[in-house]
Amino acid sequence: MLEFEWPWMLALLPLPLIIRYVLKPVETVKEAALRVPFLDDFEDQTGNFAATRIKKWMILLATLAWILLIGASMRPLWLGDFIEIPVTGRDLILAVDLSASMQEEDFVLNGRRVDRLVATKAVAGDFIDRRIGDRIGLILFGERAYLQAPLTMDRETVKTLLYESVIGLAGKATAIGDAIGLAVKRLRKREDSNRILILLTDGQNTAGEVDPVDAAEFALREGLKIYTIGVGADEMLVQSFFGTRRVNPSADLDEKTLKAIATMTGGRYFRARDIGELNEIYNLLDQLEPVERDTKRFRPRSSLFHWPLSITIIISALLIYLNVSGRIT
Repeated sequence: MLEFEWPWMLALLPLPLIIRYVLKPVETVKEAALRVPFLDDFEDQTGNFAATRIKKWMILLATLAWILLIGASMRPLWLGDFIEIPVTGRDLILAVDLSASMQEEDFVLNGRRVDRLVATKAVAGDFIDRRIGDRIGLILFGERAYLQAPLTMDRETVKTLLYESVIGLAGKATAIGDAIGLAVKRLRKREDSNRILILLTDGQNTAGEVDPVDAAEFALREGLKIYTIGVGADEMLVQSFFGTRRVNPSADLDEKTLKAIATMTGGRYFRARDIGELNEIYNLLDQLEPVERDTKRFRPRSSLFHWPLSITIIISALLIYLNVSGRIT
């Protein structure tokens, strides 16, 4: 759709005609003229007819240039289709454990056994896609906690950084307290938002400088809600030299601390023993922290004034050249 920002500039269109009829014409010096009965015989020598035709074209070009100049002055804009922008005040950070224990292959995805991190990527990636309008950040932690993606509405980038993470990238141990502390540090200055941390781990705090419970108390004072997810199967059949035996691959999972962290901050603790439970947890999180449905409408605008202005400049340059070169007499 075409729109003009300054349509009142159209009132200047008849200005040259007004000037032409208001101002007195310049008096021309009368000179003697030679009258001949057969003017056609002198046409090729004088070129008056050709000059007259050129003058007519020049007047038309000048008129076109003036119309285009007025059109440029009206600031034409091209309005695109409406784009809806979700409005939300939620800041959400995902904290994902990359310790060595996450390589335990006790999840089944699409008929094949995969490790815990692969299962987490598959489900968390879909969760990120659904968080339209939220600002999302990503923390990866092992022996230390690292901010992999600051808060952003670019969900595709956050998902890509999650998919590129590998086990052991942040060390082999687990620093749950440091991950919470880093999330609090990144969110504490955003008091006008609903601040959420989703922490996923399969073990217990074995590294770092901050105790998880102390970090949770700090998060409580800052108004940060924490949802904790403990991943890993309760039992698993393992083939060995002595036959098949049952083992508990989640024996190191510190559920007591994860429950305390969630309860203290007003969140919830979830247990994910398989890919189905993990997917249900993220669906439940969508219900507990629903995406905002209020939207603002934005219409992209592209300025077009440079097109008529450029043509006006070209025509003006052509007229000046013809006048200076003596083509117009």
